[in-house]
Amino acid sequence: MLKLSGTGATMVTTMKGHSGSVRSLYWAEGPQLLFSGSQDQSVIVWDVGGKRGTTYELHGHNNKVSSLSYASNTQQLISAGEDSVIVFWEMNAMRKVTPDWVESDTCQLCTRAFFWNLRAMIDQKQIGIRQHHCRYCGKAVCDKCSTNRINIPIMGFEFDVRVCDQCHQRLKSEERPSLATFHDAKHSIVAMDLDEPRKRLLTVGQDRIIKIWDLSSIWG
Repeated sequence: MLKLSGTGATMVTTMKGHSGSVRSLYWAEGPQLLFSGSQDQSVIVWDVGGKRGTTYELHGHNNKVSSLSYASNTQQLISAGEDSVIVFWEMNAMRKVTPDWVESDTCQLCTRAFFWNLRAMIDQKQIGIRQHHCRYCGKAVCDKCSTNRINIPIMGFEFDVRVCDQCHQRLKSEERPSLATFHDAKHSIVAMDLDEPRKRLLTVGQDRIIKIWDLSSIWG
């Protein structure tokens, strides 16, 4: 992030979170949020201006996120991607920040050694196993202790993701209403522009077609 002045630009901070290159950025002045969309199929919400320093992820695409926009009247983030899907995210909802992934040499539930932990493998007389992470609590777990998948909309996971067995028992008994709506654009989107007062959304596709969408049925 750069700070601009009459004499030039100075570096303020570096923000890291995506595992792929960033394809799109959008600054929402009202809530003071920066949105970034990436080739890793995710959107990250950065609370830059709110001074809380929080970030959370939104996962609702199956391909690269190519364009972002924000509707201030309805407090919705609009994301579009090369999967031909337009997603409307409810940004006025209370969301839970995704946890940091815990690093461990053994499964934090059954204590079996991961494959790089040679000493524990010898002590346990077992072959090392692969490490996974629970998307809800962040614990390092083995495959046998994370056999379940479940969606966690409050954390931005609209699709089913891996969770440990303990968290799955807790989550499956809770209500998990979706905090996003999905719309088939019928073309792979490379760019998008929103005319909020007229309730119109323009998309440009890889098929070299420009589409204008009437959002009246969505916003009323």
